[in-house]
Amino acid sequence: MNRTTRTAVAALLILAATAALLFLMGRPPICTCGKIGLWVAQANSSRTSQMLSDWYSLSHVVHGFLFFAILWLAFRKWPLERRFLVALAIEAAWEVVENTPMVINRYREETAALGYTGDSVINSMSDIAMMVLGFSLARRLSVRWSIAIVLALELIPLFVIRDNLTLNVWMLLAPNDAIKAWQSGGSASALFSAFAH
Repeated sequence: MNRTTRTAVAALLILAATAALLFLMGRPPICTCGKIGLWVAQANSSRTSQMLSDWYSLSHVVHGFLFFAILWLAFRKWPLERRFLVALAIEAAWEVVENTPMVINRYREETAALGYTGDSVINSMSDIAMMVLGFSLARRLSVRWSIAIVLALELIPLFVIRDNLTLNVWMLLAPNDAIKAWQSGGSASALFSAFAH
């Protein structure tokens, strides 16, 4: 069995184990509405994190770019396949942790995801696929293009849904009332004045 085949088998095992664990944790396989949709355009919809993709899928593409960069910087002597499997395992582990009651409640209390109830299994698998997409793009693109894409994937949702990976992590780790108010529809001037004082 060559390295590529071993990597593919290991990746499939990680995905299968993640899906099985999420199911055993009580996550629904698909949206409880009984439908499978390609895209949910509303960030605060009850179907966000239930379908194949939504605005938060973009943050998982960013994960892929970041994992590629960090693993390349820290372990550049490792073969690409090993770095890929580490990135895949980290993303899979995050999907499991993200769907624990503690993290779900944290999202509901401190971030813009006020009605968040966790992901469906199909959404989690799609999020992992988005990370793989980002990792693959980072491998093929120049540093300049990678940075440009990451900035676009952060700025577009920031303006459209008032959220992105940066704010998501910030609000999980160090909640800020001014940011939360702005994400809930407050004015940008109130946000800036809150930081000025």
